[in-house]
Amino acid sequence: MAEDERPIGTRSRTREILDTYGLSFKKSLGQNFLTEPAILNEIITTADLTTTDDVIEIGPGIGSLTEQLAQRAHEVLALEIDQRLIPILADTLAAYKNVTVINQDVLKSDLATLVRDHLDGKHQIKVVANLPYYITTPILLRLLDSDLDFTQIVVMMQREVAERLAADSGNKVYGSLTVAVQYRMQVDIAHIVPKTVFVPQPNVDSAIVSLTKRTDCTESANDFKAFSRLVKGSFAKRRKSLWNNLLALYGKDESTREHLTAALTAVDISPGKRAEQLSITDFVRLANAINL
Repeated sequence: MAEDERPIGTRSRTREILDTYGLSFKKSLGQNFLTEPAILNEIITTADLTTTDDVIEIGPGIGSLTEQLAQRAHEVLALEIDQRLIPILADTLAAYKNVTVINQDVLKSDLATLVRDHLDGKHQIKVVANLPYYITTPILLRLLDSDLDFTQIVVMMQREVAERLAADSGNKVYGSLTVAVQYRMQVDIAHIVPKTVFVPQPNVDSAIVSLTKRTDCTESANDFKAFSRLVKGSFAKRRKSLWNNLLALYGKDESTREHLTAALTAVDISPGKRAEQLSITDFVRLANAINL
């Protein structure tokens, strides 16, 4: 391969771009650039991209993943918070007319408006990104809480967070984040990624995670906010029983105790259990029983 045809995601080309622009990494933005084409291909394979897909990318960096997305998808809308990277991306991605880069913070963006303004609305939407470790959870929850009609989310994240998202009830890492995500999404860890393929090298390994909308739910929360409040409160003090966490959440007066007892009895959940022993369906049924 001729030198000017090297993918952005090769280590040599990444180093060349960084040196050309004198770019230093911002720890505050969690910048770790992926420098292994095989891993980029793994992300693309997991997302199963075709020209029927429009893609939203969060944090394109210098464009290593963006380049691969542009070669396969119909359109790519990339959100980059670091103003320094905007002219670099204009250079590295100059050959791809189906890429739009916006200098915005995804946590402050109106995603529905961006999609309406920059995508044609005729293609299914997928989110594909290498997420900064320090804001992985806020970004995921932002995506799930948005009105964005996406068919799949494929993201690279810290391995520890990926394992929390995919955990089964009874697992020590199963928690409120697990329930919040799995209530809405099927979570699959597609590939474990060693820390050695990033520049600069992080302290931990990563994982490629695929999230797709669940189609197997037989029950849903009558009030999602009440459901979310119950889940967070139930895990507030993990070593305490569900009963003690419920009392701390809802109150300890006699009428509340009676109501909680009746709700637990109705859904056949022992008050002595701990939150991590409850399935997502248990939480849904309990939330609906408490908030009748």
